[in-house]
Amino acid sequence: MPPEITTLTRQIVTLWRQFYWLPEWLVIALVVAVFVGAGWVAHRVVFSILRFAVKKRDLFWRGVVERARQKLRILIILIAIAFSVTVSPLDPEPSATIRAAILFLTILVLGWIVAGAVEMWAVVYLKRFNLDAEDNLLARKHVTQTRILQRAAVILIGLITVALAMMTIGAVRQWGVSLLASAGVVGIIAGLALQPFLTNLVAGIQIATAQPIRIDDAVIVEGEWGTIEEITSTYVVVKLWDWRRLILPLTYFIEKPFQNWTRETSRLIGTAFLYVDYEAPMDRLRAELERICKASPLWDGDVVNLQVTDITDRVAQVRCLASARSAPVAFDLRCEIREKMLAFLRDQCPEALPQDRLSLECNLASPSPSGEGGRA
Repeated sequence: MPPEITTLTRQIVTLWRQFYWLPEWLVIALVVAVFVGAGWVAHRVVFSILRFAVKKRDLFWRGVVERARQKLRILIILIAIAFSVTVSPLDPEPSATIRAAILFLTILVLGWIVAGAVEMWAVVYLKRFNLDAEDNLLARKHVTQTRILQRAAVILIGLITVALAMMTIGAVRQWGVSLLASAGVVGIIAGLALQPFLTNLVAGIQIATAQPIRIDDAVIVEGEWGTIEEITSTYVVVKLWDWRRLILPLTYFIEKPFQNWTRETSRLIGTAFLYVDYEAPMDRLRAELERICKASPLWDGDVVNLQVTDITDRVAQVRCLASARSAPVAFDLRCEIREKMLAFLRDQCPEALPQDRLSLECNLASPSPSGEGGRA
């Protein structure tokens, strides 16, 4: 033990002898209260110094200091309690137990501070990007990477912190070692239980690096259209078009095929199918489609086309193509094209509506009563 602490302990014991009528527990409580009060004052001084030091620094350092205010107070108070029980007239055995517990909590608080710094870095980094922009491909890319890596880093910091804290307790450390050495079945069961978690954690790192999906991507999964609303460390939340939420594990997007409508760009080509008669004037339909698209604010001015894609025994299938700046806008544009093309067929081009044709053949020749044929 450092000589300063030994000297301070002797001074406290000497002072206690002058007030011999005080019980031991009261002396210990007074020493702890004095050190805790000194720690509280020291926290205010240290925090004021830190706040002044980062006053002209960037947002990251100012945010780290503000986030660490409560954690730093807890850390300083824990250190003050550890010093107080060391220099107080407490018996060595309970004093050592209290110091071990305080060391355990101190390591946890330090890990909490580091995790807070990681979260603050993510917040500051994501302020550069705006998900509400029309073309938010770059923003979605960085938001997805940052959030997944942030969660993975916080989990890793938590595991390391808890492991280091448990290593300070000899009984727990020896119990864990003996349990893993003598009971292999328990280790196998624990490995099997952790397998889904570890698999999803690795899948999350793959998604963060390769990025098959990003936040706000338009996707089709399990036959449903929706957008990626949230990516956690183990699952993905897909917000469907009717506001339902589809929860899928991260491994789904690594192991199964799905459609991503905004993988490289948010622009899409919308499709609307019409079924018209064989005699429909395709030139008039094509001109009307171009007029509708040019008059619509939903069209991005790039692709517009009309083609006959199939012929059945009754009608001709006509495909209308039009491009839009995003998947939701493309859906609205497709609906507008269907409505206005239907109105055009009904009001101005009724000959293009599907018709049923019947062919009637009459044989007017009939035998005469004399057996001679006749013709009318």
